[in-house]
This record gives sequence, structure tokens and C-alpha cells, in this order.
Amino acid sequence: MRIPGSIALITGSARRVGRALALQLAAMGAKVAIHYRRSEREARDTLDGVRESGAEAELFQADLTLADERDALIEGVLARFGGLDILVNNASAFGAAALDQTTPKDWDEQVDTNAKAPFFLARRAGHLMVDAGRGKIINIADTAGESIWPAYLPYSVSKAALLGVTRGLAKSLAPRVQVNAVAPGPVQFPEYYTEEQKRTAIERTLLKRPGSPEDVARAVVFLIENDYVTGETLHVDGGRHLL
Repeated sequence: MRIPGSIALITGSARRVGRALALQLAAMGAKVAIHYRRSEREARDTLDGVRESGAEAELFQADLTLADERDALIEGVLARFGGLDILVNNASAFGAAALDQTTPKDWDEQVDTNAKAPFFLARRAGHLMVDAGRGKIINIADTAGESIWPAYLPYSVSKAALLGVTRGLAKSLAPRVQVNAVAPGPVQFPEYYTEEQKRTAIERTLLKRPGSPEDVARAVVFLIENDYVTGETLHVDGGRHLL
């Protein structure tokens, strides 16, 4: 797939890694649908940055845990751009909760946001892509989905589910649509992380340094442009998954 002229929807693209994805694809000539839930000010900043590159872009607000808002998001993108070639499921909920601290609210928020919403968005988008004869779906996963972090149990389980969703979609939508995942490591820390928490995360990588949102964006570009990769998880984690 060639990125110039393609239509890309990136969920959670107001800030952090999602913003980097939007700016990268826009710089390469894609038309970008910028999705946000609550971060309107940051979304407008991202929109300005995308348009500065000369790309066509639009903002879309939606709570992806709600079925009618997911459907409205896809319909809005179709109405604005006339199609959908690329879906990047980047929006995510992240929070610490060990076994005995996990509440039903913790579980529902993280599983619904990180696994359920990407599945149903991808199903709707995938059918459109199959009808169009081509498409790329990329899920932003996490190494936590493979190693399972006990202190982040619902989050880890939700990302493990997302990896399963990726493989299931790859089988279900083949051969016309390729579905892959990117599993970042410490490329951008939560705002509340202490310096000690940052150092601990870095020490758990082989490369002993943090990555960047742009590293993730380049991995996404690779998966968009390579038409012979599907059902794969590309680790952008400094080797953390090997430890």
C-alpha cells in the first residue's frame, strides 16, 4: 500500500504516541482522521500540526466504549473522506491494579477500551476494506500482553486479548486486509512516573535507553507499506520482551 492519498483513522491521536502517528502519516501524504475522547485542546493542536504539513485532516470525538459512538465515528470518517484505507487502534486505558486491588470498574474500563473497542472498530472497518479490495489495520499493543505484569493485571489481560484479536482478525479478513500489532516498550512514560520508575523501565530493556513515539510511528509505516506481513506483532521495545 502506498501512503500518499490514503485515508487513515488513528484513535487516540490527540497526544503522545497517537499524535506522532498522525504527524508521520500526514507528512507522508495521508488524509488523517484525528480521534479523541476528552483531549479536545490537544486534538486541535495535532490538527494544526497535521495541516501545517499540507495534509487534509479532520477531528472526530467519540467514546469508543460506546457502540453507537464507535459506529458514528466510522460513518463520520466515511462522510468526510469517502473511504477508509488504514485503521490504527491506538487509544488505550492504562492503570495499575494488582489482583486484590482490581475492581469491576478497573476491569471494564481497560478491557472495553483496549480490546473490545478495537475489535468492533476493526470489524466495521475491515468489512469496508474487504469490499474496497485492500486495507491495513494496526493495533498498538504492549509487551505487558505477553509477559503479564502482576501490578497491572487488567491492563495486561486487555493487551493480551488485543494480541489475540490481531491474530483472529488477520485470519478473518485475509487475503485482502492485513492486520498486525506493534508492541512498544518505554517510548513515552506516563506523566505521573517518578524518575525511579523511569529508570526501572529502562533497565528492563536490552538497549538500556528509552525509545520515542517516532520509533513506533516508523514501525506502523513499515506495516502499512509491506503487503506480505499479517498477524504479526512487531516489538518496538528495546528488547524488553526477551527478558
